[in-house]
Amino acid sequence: MLNTDDAGKPVPGSPEFSEPEAQPAAAAPKRSRKKGTLLATAAVVLLAGGVAFGTVLPDPKTSEAYKALADEKGTVEIERDAALSSYASVKGKYDSLQGGITARESKVSARETEVGKADAAVKTAEAAVKAREEAVTGAEKAKAANTVSDGTWTVGSDIEPGTYRAVAAVGSTCYWGIYRSGSNGGDIIENDIPGGGRPVVTLSPGQDFNSTRCGKWEKQ
Repeated sequence: MLNTDDAGKPVPGSPEFSEPEAQPAAAAPKRSRKKGTLLATAAVVLLAGGVAFGTVLPDPKTSEAYKALADEKGTVEIERDAALSSYASVKGKYDSLQGGITARESKVSARETEVGKADAAVKTAEAAVKAREEAVTGAEKAKAANTVSDGTWTVGSDIEPGTYRAVAAVGSTCYWGIYRSGSNGGDIIENDIPGGGRPVVTLSPGQDFNSTRCGKWEKQ
């Protein structure tokens, strides 16, 4: 019969009681290297944060590099402003010259128009003068053709038929004669020694007319 306690468990010291075997101690968990790295990084960040919150950062505008860049920027701005001013001056001169050129072109155009009108007037006057000269020349030629001087002339070939009158009063030595053509003065149709005044003769084809010291005769 087993020796048990009220709970029904074997009583120590009884033959049935045996000590429980000792269990090996549990192995300690291994720490992950990655986790350790993260913890270290976090510690550095926290430390840096503490430093940042506890320290005032330097003003970048006080650095030499910033000052050099600022000076360079100022120089560039000055050069830009000078270039703009120079451009404005040149642009003003160009606009002024352009305006002057436009005004001169307008004056030249107006002058060319005036010259064109004057040239047209000159050409018109020249045409009128030429027409007048031609008219005078024609009249003179016609008058010359109808004027007979001293000599012997065949009517119809040398001079036109018609009535002729002495241009000026003749002298006492004036002689005129009308002959049948081809008779060489042998067949006298009419002749006269007027002795003065402005004699008149009528000439027909087939006749020869001779004028001696009578001056010019003009067809009427």
